[in-house]
Amino acid sequence: MKPIPEMSIEELGGLVCESLQKAGITVTLTGGACVAIWSGGQYISHDLDFIEEGPVSQRKIREVLGQLGFTARMGRHFVHPESEFFVEFPVGPLMVGDERVEKFRVRKTLAGALRLLSPTDCVKDRLAAFYLWNDREALQQALLVAHAQKIDLANVRRWSVAEDNEGKFRLFRSKLRARRP
Repeated sequence: MKPIPEMSIEELGGLVCESLQKAGITVTLTGGACVAIWSGGQYISHDLDFIEEGPVSQRKIREVLGQLGFTARMGRHFVHPESEFFVEFPVGPLMVGDERVEKFRVRKTLAGALRLLSPTDCVKDRLAAFYLWNDREALQQALLVAHAQKIDLANVRRWSVAEDNEGKFRLFRSKLRARRP
């Protein structure tokens, strides 16, 4: 296994995810790190946001990450002295907008198995920020993933209607179609 300073964001995510899993803690990667992975590196993120499944002792997370060389900063934020990436644990449950995420993907890395949002749910996660806060960077992130990966556009539309944002979905879809060959 590579030393932590040489790991990609995906490899570090795999190491953290698998280390926590071995300790009985199930987490799923979300946010910008998913965009970085699903866009093939077209987006750069320096944080890994993991959502915990079920109640998890903060002490237990600190112990596992401490064994990897991470220290806690500001509660649920962890840094490693030799890594440009930091790890955070936003409060769950695992949701995109008002919809609970029930399915996820697993990617094998040399450092461990990484559990993360699917490309479709990653797009919905980014669109949620666009819908709620009119975050144009989040819209661009959703487009990066949608261009790089096969997504279920009908599912994104259904979800967008349920989120009362069909108009912003149409804008996303038109931008998506404008860049397709």
